[in-house]
Amino acid sequence: MRLILLGPPGAGKGTQAQRLVATHGLVQLSTGDMLRAAVNAGTPVGLRAKELMARGELVPDDVVVAIVSDRIDEPDAHKGFILDGFPRTVPQAHALDRMLREKGLKLDAVIELKVDEGILLDRIERRIAETKARGQPLRADDDPQVLHRRLLAYRDQTAPLATYYQLQNVLRSVDGMAPIPEVSRAIDRMLKARSGERAPAASPPAEKAPGKVKKSAKTSVSVPAGKAATGKPAARPPAGAKNAVAGAKKAGAAPKAQPKTKAKAKTSKTKLKAKTKAKTKAKTKAGKSAGRAASSRKSNRPRRLTKRH
Repeated sequence: MRLILLGPPGAGKGTQAQRLVATHGLVQLSTGDMLRAAVNAGTPVGLRAKELMARGELVPDDVVVAIVSDRIDEPDAHKGFILDGFPRTVPQAHALDRMLREKGLKLDAVIELKVDEGILLDRIERRIAETKARGQPLRADDDPQVLHRRLLAYRDQTAPLATYYQLQNVLRSVDGMAPIPEVSRAIDRMLKARSGERAPAASPPAEKAPGKVKKSAKTSVSVPAGKAATGKPAARPPAGAKNAVAGAKKAGAAPKAQPKTKAKAKTSKTKLKAKTKAKTKAKTKAGKSAGRAASSRKSNRPRRLTKRH
């Protein structure tokens, strides 16, 4: 887990960083501590920073980023780290992003502790009064004027980082004015939700049960045989023919020919009627011919002669 804590002086970044270190086993990386450690260790980057500070010059961003890079390469930072006090400007954030990409790393979250500057000033004044009442020495930052200047510097230089990280969808804001335990619980909930967003799906999505398939506008629909192009359905075949075809398909045989249409049946009926009429006419003609023949034979018989008295 790689985190950045943002917030003005007095927002409680140090307190929350220590709690995260104890809870998650992270390493707190403070630029001031890292600079001093690099100088004391005599590393190449530390020696360069020492020369710059000896001349009263500010340590450039590339040197600070190099020190951070060396520190997160150490074994104790492999589990994760919290950057406290860095980056302070948008150019430093760009440099940090480039360095992390080169290492194949990225930030998990940037936690912004949002506070009311007026209440912060009231707190510092109350703390000064309580410290003096106890007779204890004041801290170096226990000065309302110093705090006011630091707040102005934060507003001008560091506050734009909130917008920068918000565009990267890693910024999470927490109410820093709440009691310390509540702020800690809010950070834990935020980190848990962030971890859930990055976690892969436990199992592939379940397949949908078969159901009605929606036809899109581009889906081609075949027109069944016998259906006109106008979309009107063709005349239904007789029930007997439909059953015969279904039975033939089920048996695996070729379907029988459908019965004759009405027009063909009418033609056959007409032909049968004509044939019957012709037969009747022929019989009638044959009967007349037979009658004439019989009459002719009768007239040709010889007459008997009778005696006259």
